[in-house]
Amino acid sequence: MAQVQRMSRLMVKTLRDDPADAETLNHKLLVRAGYVRRTSAGIWSWLPLGKKVLENITRVVREEMDAIGGQEVLLPALLPKEAYDASGRYEEYGDLLFRLKDRKGADYLLGPTHEEIFTQVVKDQCSSYKDLPVILYQIQTKYRDEARPRAGVLRGREFQMKDSYSFDTTDEGLVESYQLHRDAYIRIFERLGLDHRIVSAVSGAMGGSASEEFLAPAPAGEDTFVDCPACEYAANTEAVTFTAAAVDATSHGPVEELDTPDTPTIETLAAHLGVPASATLKNLLVKVDGEIVAVGVPGDREVDLGKLGEHLAPAEVELVTAEDFVDRPDLVRGYVGPQGLGKVRYIADPRIAPGTAWVTGANKPDTHAKNVVCGRDFEVDDYLDVVVVQDGDPCPKCGTGLKLDRAIEIGHIFQLGRKFADAFQLDVLGQNGKPVRVTMGSYGIGVSRAVAALAEQTADDKGLCWPREIAPADVHVVAAGKALQTELALEVAEKLSAVGLRVLVDERPGVSPGVKFTDAELIGVPKILVAGRRSAEGVVELKDRRTGEREELTVAEAITRLSA
Repeated sequence: MAQVQRMSRLMVKTLRDDPADAETLNHKLLVRAGYVRRTSAGIWSWLPLGKKVLENITRVVREEMDAIGGQEVLLPALLPKEAYDASGRYEEYGDLLFRLKDRKGADYLLGPTHEEIFTQVVKDQCSSYKDLPVILYQIQTKYRDEARPRAGVLRGREFQMKDSYSFDTTDEGLVESYQLHRDAYIRIFERLGLDHRIVSAVSGAMGGSASEEFLAPAPAGEDTFVDCPACEYAANTEAVTFTAAAVDATSHGPVEELDTPDTPTIETLAAHLGVPASATLKNLLVKVDGEIVAVGVPGDREVDLGKLGEHLAPAEVELVTAEDFVDRPDLVRGYVGPQGLGKVRYIADPRIAPGTAWVTGANKPDTHAKNVVCGRDFEVDDYLDVVVVQDGDPCPKCGTGLKLDRAIEIGHIFQLGRKFADAFQLDVLGQNGKPVRVTMGSYGIGVSRAVAALAEQTADDKGLCWPREIAPADVHVVAAGKALQTELALEVAEKLSAVGLRVLVDERPGVSPGVKFTDAELIGVPKILVAGRRSAEGVVELKDRRTGEREELTVAEAITRLSA
């Protein structure tokens, strides 16, 4: 027999108005429907209804992880600094880490992810190739000191996450473990009712040879991804690539300097010369671990600093400031060109292909140069895809114009390789009696983020609208007010519970039917059963929360229909 939860005894306080600080749909509705309560910036308390939804998502994740042979563990959230020093991530994480000291002065941190600790566990427990492969996972609270927590539970400073790790002795084994997780994630998100896309991603500081993100399209999403309408290509914008063919440089004349006073920006330069911005070369100066580096992109494009940072990770990337020009007379602010940069490293987008000619800075005040040809007048040290992707950019696979969309990241999978195994010298004895370096995969699902993503994707103008698999109840029974109706509602609730359905019954005395109906739609249980005007006849009204369809049924018919 499943549980019957009475609204009169449930700790839930619904609100008619949106919270003043709420910007996203999930933030507004999860607070209004009494699922969560804000404790502090980026820190949330999960109330009874919210905890039920969170646990239902956790159950689905656990079932599918167990199905691929995953073994669940629970590691500490309070972690020693030494493990993260060994991997280099204590410094790489920067301000995102919560750092603290114990009473003896020893350094600790609150775990953001657990690659290091899982690696240590396997090093301690597994000594032979016979002990591998193994998949370990946990569902645990993680911590990141977000500078600007926002969007309710979507971007918090503590959050629920499933993180799993595979350990194999061969690269082929890693690929198999990666595919097992990929398939399990598809099943998980299908069971949860999440519309999702699998997109190519960059590994960044995590390292490794392959990386994919699972994104849930939603206007509140913080990730931008591209989708090709003509083929299967989809990618995070940071992973989109562009290949430009070399052109013949012999058709370009010699470099010619131009007097261009008061034109330190692309807009002012293009207007002064009467040329399109796309004919100019923009050179952005950044500091990479303190060293000044120039980044070249077409003048009509912007540098994606996030993308640049991912390419150069774990190095720290920051924009130069006015002070950085003081001791560098060779760098003329607003008039930098790649020709004659000397020892400055020059990174360029692939669109700055060999043979292309540009209008760019002449490295002199109030002066630009035209016919500056890549490969003839300057060389590119490194080609990196660093421009902000635009709607209509060509698909790397078929050339069709790409479409941009917003999404919430709900999962990420990596083929890590041996980065962490190298850091901790994770070896096992191979079949030939010699040490074998273990290779790893890392796989995350944002459990609390999935709650927010589902709220964003499934809610309507009346409130939340959960898929049955993760809803806090299967049926929301509403007594429309009078004693006879309340008696019937409680009787039906018990009968539904007896056939295994989870029931929320609203029998609150002194609460008007209108308020009860509004709360039922706000809370979002997929089926609403109303004991109303025909209760004396044993007839109830069944409403589908998503479609709004209603039908009158006898109690027996309703139980049969709902338990089917």
